[in-house]
Amino acid sequence: MKPFERLEAPLAYLPMVNVDTDMIIPKQFLKTLKRTGLGKVLFFDMRYGEDGEKRDDFVLNESRYSGGCVLATGENFGCGSSREHAPWALNDFGIGCILAPSFADIFYNNCFKNGMLPIVKTDDEIREIVTSLEGVEGGRLVVDLEGLEISAWDGGGERLGVWSFDVEDSRRDALLEGLDDIGSTWTKREEIESFEFRNRKTLPWVYG
Repeated sequence: MKPFERLEAPLAYLPMVNVDTDMIIPKQFLKTLKRTGLGKVLFFDMRYGEDGEKRDDFVLNESRYSGGCVLATGENFGCGSSREHAPWALNDFGIGCILAPSFADIFYNNCFKNGMLPIVKTDDEIREIVTSLEGVEGGRLVVDLEGLEISAWDGGGERLGVWSFDVEDSRRDALLEGLDDIGSTWTKREEIESFEFRNRKTLPWVYG
């Protein structure tokens, strides 16, 4: 997993509450086990019309977000079924960070497992962040995980605002080091092998 240290990207605003995982990626796209190629069907029913063409009125279809973005949205994001394809699709589109007042628990955990950073901010804070970049040419949001800081910048390098955020230390460290659950476990390899060595001597029958 790629380490997450500092993300700089435009901010996309989807002011919707209770966005469930079927809205993020509909069930007909869950047949694959590959994590790539899912970005094109992200928010499929909202992004595309019945003719298969992109809707001009959906925020992520704006050209400035084609290279990825930070997504700001409403409460209870990622609710519904626990499909891991949801963070896969968001990640494949280029969304490395999501701001929301609250997240569904399983989705929140899946984000960290897939190298994404979900940040909890209040509705008022999210609107303040969004407003700071409205109409700003070349506006960008910088998410600094090590410094636990979000900052908004205009195209000329002037900082427009700064906001702090909190992430559990263990999750923060894992993202900074690019470790998923397996990678985090593997950092304890010597301790695990030492335990197994001692345990084989104490309970040899367990190992056949």
